[in-house]
Amino acid sequence: MVKKKQNENRVWVYDTTLRDGTQAEGVSLSLADKLAIAKKLDEFGVDYIEGGYPLSNPKDEAFFAEIRKCKLKHSKIAAFGMTRRKNKRACDDTSIGALIKSKAPVVTIVGKSDEFQVDKVLSVSKEENIKMVADSVRYCKKKGREVIFDAEHFYDGYKRNPAYSLEVLQAAAEAGATTVCLCDTNGGSLTTEIEDITSKVCEFLGSGVIVGFHGHNDSELAVANTLAAVEVGARHVQGTINGIGERCGNADLTAIIPNLMLKMNYNVLAKPESLKKLTDVSRFVYEIANMNLRDNQPFVGSAAFAHKGGMHVHAILKDTSSYEHIKPESVGNTRKVLISELSGASNVIAKSTMMQQLKDKTLVRKVLTKVQDLENAGFQFEVAEASFHLLVLKALGKYKKFFDLDHYRVVILKKNESQISTEAIVKIAVDGKTEHTVAEGDGPVNALDAALRKALVKYYPAVKDMHLVDYKVRVINSQAGTAAKVRVIIESADKSEHWGTIGVSENIIDASWQALVDAIEYKLIKKNK
Repeated sequence: MVKKKQNENRVWVYDTTLRDGTQAEGVSLSLADKLAIAKKLDEFGVDYIEGGYPLSNPKDEAFFAEIRKCKLKHSKIAAFGMTRRKNKRACDDTSIGALIKSKAPVVTIVGKSDEFQVDKVLSVSKEENIKMVADSVRYCKKKGREVIFDAEHFYDGYKRNPAYSLEVLQAAAEAGATTVCLCDTNGGSLTTEIEDITSKVCEFLGSGVIVGFHGHNDSELAVANTLAAVEVGARHVQGTINGIGERCGNADLTAIIPNLMLKMNYNVLAKPESLKKLTDVSRFVYEIANMNLRDNQPFVGSAAFAHKGGMHVHAILKDTSSYEHIKPESVGNTRKVLISELSGASNVIAKSTMMQQLKDKTLVRKVLTKVQDLENAGFQFEVAEASFHLLVLKALGKYKKFFDLDHYRVVILKKNESQISTEAIVKIAVDGKTEHTVAEGDGPVNALDAALRKALVKYYPAVKDMHLVDYKVRVINSQAGTAAKVRVIIESADKSEHWGTIGVSENIIDASWQALVDAIEYKLIKKNK
């Protein structure tokens, strides 16, 4: 293994979320989306942001025009394109012309470095391919651009014919490429292969050019391969936020960056303190791309620092390093203690906001027993922390009832060829005063929510500040068919907080009512401390 020297501590990060990331199934970014992500990445402090291929579509072409109007503080914008076509001069090639026309300060040119690809895909001679690479790099360099050469299929090509693959790299470097990036395009190389081949490339090229690595995750090794490449001399890493990309995805920068910084002691981002923005950047991209968060994603997932087993929680109360490899706040994440039938007393103590009062072992055991009984009945408090909070208050005798239900009724009307209409009627008592309200809604839960809040608002104005964010239903005992119990999880929010509540019943409306009531009561308790 090649050891890094003290003056070789810098690793440049190249983000290709806006180009390679958009090749993921189900991902489509608008021009506004791409600009928003680029600004976020610049704020985070990555070195390069690849904006796309300006010749491929009007949106990518427009991106380069619009991003020039933005005053980026750190990141350089890169335009991606291919080498000149065979038997064409670089100055006459439309692809090369589009790269220059984009006015991006950095040009990334992808070229073949595998003789199999040269023969079967490009259908040119090996000599012509080398000329295509050299001519393209030289022309863009002459036009004042920083040039990065992406050696496509490099590792597969090196295994077939190492001499030819190295010749391609040498041609790019001699033509003026500041970085040659070795691509594991099919994502099939093992970490030992990446380590061995990359070290040989670094030795072959010497110190005159930066060696980079671009990995795909088809073997679940993209992050490991990237780190291995850096360990043996690569100083430029390419990837996407959250690892989104074609097939199984690209190397995930949300794992690469913290590993490089926290565990391998490399100088990576523009400012080291920006690492605390990592979780925020990850969730921002998920939101913009309209993708679901991956709870168990290392470093940035909501479950990355979640503790459920009683023995684990007991240990982290004494020392968090007993079950955490880093401090969650170092990457902008937070620790979570989960409550379930697997919990011990330590979970209850750590989780409860009434922590001081719950040092009473009898009360702790009472809460834990109640949790276990409810989970046996189908409840689940891992994502319903507000309902757990109410449970603790009840155990402590500190729960305040805000209203009494007389009855509720939901009416759904469907006439032939007409839209469905839903109406909810709620009758409650607040401090001995009766409120009887009716409200319409987009479905029974929405109508119930509207009717209940309509009845409460003049007594508790704070209910106006909250809204329903998400609603999930799951059948618990599906073998019971239509008589099965359902679990309803509701996520609510106000200007300062999100919270989850739960309801369980054989009747989906009643389960929803339970979760709605918990959501409103938690808001009012929070408001009134």
